[in-house]
Amino acid sequence: MNNSVSNTARLLWAGLRALLVLTLVTGVVYPLVVTGIAQAVFPGKANGSEIKADGKVVGSSLIGQQGYSLDYFQGRPANGLGTNSVNTQYKLILSGATNLAADSKVLVKQVEDAKAAVVKNNSTADYKVKPSQVPADAVTSSGSGLDPDISPAYAELQVHRVAERNHLSVTQVEKLVKEHTDGRTLGFIGEPTVNVLELNIALKSLVTKS
Repeated sequence: MNNSVSNTARLLWAGLRALLVLTLVTGVVYPLVVTGIAQAVFPGKANGSEIKADGKVVGSSLIGQQGYSLDYFQGRPANGLGTNSVNTQYKLILSGATNLAADSKVLVKQVEDAKAAVVKNNSTADYKVKPSQVPADAVTSSGSGLDPDISPAYAELQVHRVAERNHLSVTQVEKLVKEHTDGRTLGFIGEPTVNVLELNIALKSLVTKS
């Protein structure tokens, strides 16, 4: 009887020690080490890829914002899971796609309406946008609904409007787009992109100086 109680006590103590060690290693030591390495090697990404303007954090390079006036470059449509009526800077409540099928009448209507708006909004007195010029990312949301980037083609499509509304030359705005166009990762992965928030911050700075 005593041996049985003793063995049970030893097993319980061994299990408790294993639990304590694993908790310490995986719950304290490992997170601290990973966090320390991330802060030392990738501080920007570790802190949310923050974007600052005028000394203040105005957003993240990873999450697209909504609500820009037509004086600025527009991002992709944000169609996804639920909407946020409190902070309309970030329209969606959850990250996710609409899950609408390619032949969905709702999706087709969304795309048609978005294309008509892009053509209308970006046509100026001296520049008329054709429906065939509108790229796919201008009328469809991404898989997350939170894409912070647009294609160079969509950015270039907006150049004439942005230039006209901000009393800038088309050349000035085109130069701005080229300066904020990121190439493919490692030269061959993905497609070139333009971060809308970073581009609009640069645009605001250019307008202020002009």
